[in-house]
Amino acid sequence: MKLVSAIIKPFKLDDVREAIAELGVEGLTVTEVKGFGRQKGHTELYRGAEYQVDFLPKVKLEIATATENVERLIEVISAAAGTGKIGDGKIFVIDLERVVRIRTGEMDAEAI
Repeated sequence: MKLVSAIIKPFKLDDVREAIAELGVEGLTVTEVKGFGRQKGHTELYRGAEYQVDFLPKVKLEIATATENVERLIEVISAAAGTGKIGDGKIFVIDLERVVRIRTGEMDAEAI
């Protein structure tokens, strides 16, 4: 089992959600986050004054899935979230040792 975490641009959330739903993904956690990568933020103009925005708004998706689904999930997220411009985001894949569904006590693959 793997945990796929994707940091994407907020306006791409609906596109990604629809794309992964077609794969049969049943669960998804979404968190609004802020951060920066290579672009190191950007400069904005407000009422004639320039100021630096260090942390850009992003959305973090977390999806627990079977190991055999990871590569296809990465492809689908990349295609749906990509704009070809800086700041499109990143995808991280982490091993899951254990998953427990609290309500039923199901474990691992059955809990996903």
